[in-house]
Amino acid sequence: MRILVTNDDSVYGDGLWALVEALTEVGEVIVAAPDREQSAVGTSVTLHHPLRMKKAEPRISGVETYSVEGTPADSVILGLQLVAADGVDLVMSGINEGVNMGNDVYISGTLGAAIQGYFYDVPAIAISTAVYNTNVRFEAAAMMGKLLAQKIKDKLLHPRSLLNVNVPYLSIDRIEGVELTRPGRRTYRDAIQKGNDGKRDYYWIVRGDPVWEEKEGTDIWAIRNKKISITPLPLNLPGSNRKSALEDVCSSLIDDLNSSHK
Repeated sequence: MRILVTNDDSVYGDGLWALVEALTEVGEVIVAAPDREQSAVGTSVTLHHPLRMKKAEPRISGVETYSVEGTPADSVILGLQLVAADGVDLVMSGINEGVNMGNDVYISGTLGAAIQGYFYDVPAIAISTAVYNTNVRFEAAAMMGKLLAQKIKDKLLHPRSLLNVNVPYLSIDRIEGVELTRPGRRTYRDAIQKGNDGKRDYYWIVRGDPVWEEKEGTDIWAIRNKKISITPLPLNLPGSNRKSALEDVCSSLIDDLNSSHK
């Protein structure tokens, strides 16, 4: 199995390498990721100037690694067309430092990268984990990435899967389940700061605290209830069999996760 890994926190991100380390137990891993942080760029693709890509030093020996002067989506496109032109079996984006839930899914660079894999008919998964102050837990999210990759390898997930996964800020033994969810409502009260650089005015968008709408069945509800959220996209999954298969996978994942921790 060949897996292309990317993220929006840069090729040097701790979450990316935690995920890579876990995935090397499932198959061959190739990394193509932005050379700098690219949060909140969504599905943006660079069309109006050339891109640059170069080999980068991997943190894990033997993992072919490339740094891309572009967006997460650019990284996946270059990865699929140039680095792994003979094909991959899975695109995985993450581990993002901070959850991508609710309305955030529409601007998430982490999910935007996974969407490119989906566009190329490759199963794609975006993984994010909650952050508490400045501390990040990657253990549960990395293990979930490994388990989902194994499900793809075993053909237990649909080959056109696009999944957005969020993991609570908890150790594996404290996670209480894995839920098949839909995006909740998570909005912000943005503020605009105006300044002047001596030549002209400029404006800075400052994100306020999020407003959460907790409804059972949503990603927000799952995280607040100590559960891993798996949201399939597009939301209107074709066929009841596909939804049933995903529900079966979610049911088995919590047992797999607990077993991995023993």
